[in-house]
Amino acid sequence: MTDKEQIVQLYKEMYTAMINKDRAELERVHDDSFVLIHMTGMRQSKQEYINAVMDSTLNYYSAAHEDLQVEVNGETAVLTGKSRVNAAVFGGGKHTWRSQLRFQLVKNKGEWRFAMASASTF
Repeated sequence: MTDKEQIVQLYKEMYTAMINKDRAELERVHDDSFVLIHMTGMRQSKQEYINAVMDSTLNYYSAAHEDLQVEVNGETAVLTGKSRVNAAVFGGGKHTWRSQLRFQLVKNKGEWRFAMASASTF
């Protein structure tokens, strides 16, 4: 599997883990340095983000991936993923979002991990 294919697979695994509230998988796909920057500008560390998924502050129900662009540069990469995500977040109602996540990834010991994500809409 190429680096690009591994990164696309990681993205899909991340969404499956978010939907299933699979803490172990979320821990695996995100680097310890991970930071999520929400559309509002709020920042969450890896543990804050995973805890928010687990305690249902962030609820994900489904995701349909529309466009995934990957650029690999040695041991780093950027993935821009556009997905229609059905979610209820921060106490709001269930809604389908046109979510764009721009990830920075790092390769550590042969494994790709998400290091940073910035969320917006498309």
